[in-house]
Amino acid sequence: MRAIVARDRTAGVEGLTPADVPYPHAAENDVIVRVHAASFTPGELDWPATWVDRAGRDRAPTIPGHEVSGEVAELGYGTTGVTVGQRVFGVTDWARNGTLAEYVAVEARNLAPLAADIDHTVAAALPISGLTAWQGLLDHGQLTAGQTVLVHGAAGAVGWIAVQLAREVGARVIGTGRASHRETVLQLGADAFVDLQQDQLEDVAPVDMVFDVIGGQILDRSARLVRPGGTLVTIAEPPREAPDGGRAIFFVVEPDREGLLRLQQRVRDGRLRPPPVTVCPLDQAPAAFDPARRPAGKPVIGVVSELEKGR
Repeated sequence: MRAIVARDRTAGVEGLTPADVPYPHAAENDVIVRVHAASFTPGELDWPATWVDRAGRDRAPTIPGHEVSGEVAELGYGTTGVTVGQRVFGVTDWARNGTLAEYVAVEARNLAPLAADIDHTVAAALPISGLTAWQGLLDHGQLTAGQTVLVHGAAGAVGWIAVQLAREVGARVIGTGRASHRETVLQLGADAFVDLQQDQLEDVAPVDMVFDVIGGQILDRSARLVRPGGTLVTIAEPPREAPDGGRAIFFVVEPDREGLLRLQQRVRDGRLRPPPVTVCPLDQAPAAFDPARRPAGKPVIGVVSELEKGR
């Protein structure tokens, strides 16, 4: 099968190449998914799990990508809850070969049924961004109605969903980003916007919660924006400072079938606008990893073409 392969962890984006690789093996409780569309996190070439398995053994060359939408092609021994030919979407294991391929092996529990009225390219953009926003705001942050939350990077894929979920909860939302993102973030439902290059971030304090996807100095400054007893949640790196009398939480998103179904239902009934995507074919995926060449919107790799879907 065709796939995008990363051969050398020191080569970065330049080490990504299209290649012919073996068809994946379906272990116990696995599903082999025929990939219609896939996506990835731009920084995953720097993740240790991209290059070693759970026992710490080198697994290069490796296939990147951890979001998938497609159809079940094969079931592993003992796999239940899904059927061959079923439309599914979800998240793959960090320490296994990923989704930038024609087929991928996934634990069945990491997949959810995909409704017929949601396109694969939309579904491929939802799993990591949507689950990250949900888990950060609601599971870890425990955001409730009437609170104020500051969402950093509000126009990015995670922030895009976080703003909408926070509004649904009944929170007041302040988004941050570049000046060019202001109207987009306000249209998503944010009550206010902070230009991180021009506005004074400290002017919005105090807030009940900060949800950070940026890290670095922005994360360091954010703890002081949170009211005493409030919460700082980040996916970027472990916080070096906690809010006064509050909590500072760093987390990595976890697969969640029920969470995927909740997100899907919100898309179907119009409560959630999925992030905008730019679709490119599999062989052009290496360019989508490159910050200098990355297209606008969340990059989605179209693996099965419209003509092939009918075969």
